[in-house]
Amino acid sequence: MPTKRDYYEVLGVQKSATDKEIKSAYRKLALKWHPDKHKDNKKDAETKFKEINEAYQVLSDEKKKQAYDQFGHAAFDAASGMGGNPFSGGFQQGPFTWSYSTSGGQNPFGNMDFNDPFEIFESFFGGGFSRSARKPRYALTLSFMEAVQGVEKEIEVEGKKRSITIPAGANDGTRIRFDDFDITIDVKPDQRYRRDGYDLYLDHSVPYSMLVLGGVTEVKTIDKTLKLKVRAGTASHTLVRLRGEGVKILQRSGKGDLYVRLVVAVPEKVEKNQKKILEQLQNSGL
Repeated sequence: MPTKRDYYEVLGVQKSATDKEIKSAYRKLALKWHPDKHKDNKKDAETKFKEINEAYQVLSDEKKKQAYDQFGHAAFDAASGMGGNPFSGGFQQGPFTWSYSTSGGQNPFGNMDFNDPFEIFESFFGGGFSRSARKPRYALTLSFMEAVQGVEKEIEVEGKKRSITIPAGANDGTRIRFDDFDITIDVKPDQRYRRDGYDLYLDHSVPYSMLVLGGVTEVKTIDKTLKLKVRAGTASHTLVRLRGEGVKILQRSGKGDLYVRLVVAVPEKVEKNQKKILEQLQNSGL
């Protein structure tokens, strides 16, 4: 039997990696090594692709991950006496059934796009295509604010116009299921906000004098304007956390947080009296 690589090494993550980090690493590698992207060397790509998915199937499951951390690959080897293969139903070289073929038109991913390979892999390697995986899927592009605040959209499906509701909190790659089709969301980037999950990050300019002396500034969130108190002696690029002012969490109550980074506002031009004051401050060491 060939020696298997360490699952953490396969995904390129540390043993202390979070679920989010493991999932992110898996998505990137699965897209990178999908056989359709390596037509000149499909055999090696298929091997790599299988290895990546097998590693994720273990490290994304709490119980399987605990078993692997304790016993390594032997935890899933029926011959090792460790209690049998927990991936029953698949073949003995991994937690899934692999039947991808490079000839005869047998590609099980035929006529499918890969905007969301994560879900396709899970449904396929779990034992065949699910009903939802066979449904037609359409891509819908939203502005940043439409995605975070929710929006009503009219789309055309098989020649018929349909009105659909996009819930607040949708993100790039979010899939929304309907009875007879699915929608995959593409979100345009925003000039002001940077999104990380359900948290938002915003650069907010304030005068140097406010950072030194303290004061109050107004910060525009995604749905309102808040007054933010700046403490005297605040350093530039300080992050201030505004709890619950981020993006609404899908299918749950609550919101993420908004992180405001206070940045010194440098004016392009200054008046003569302002210049004199600045020169005095400079001479005094400020």
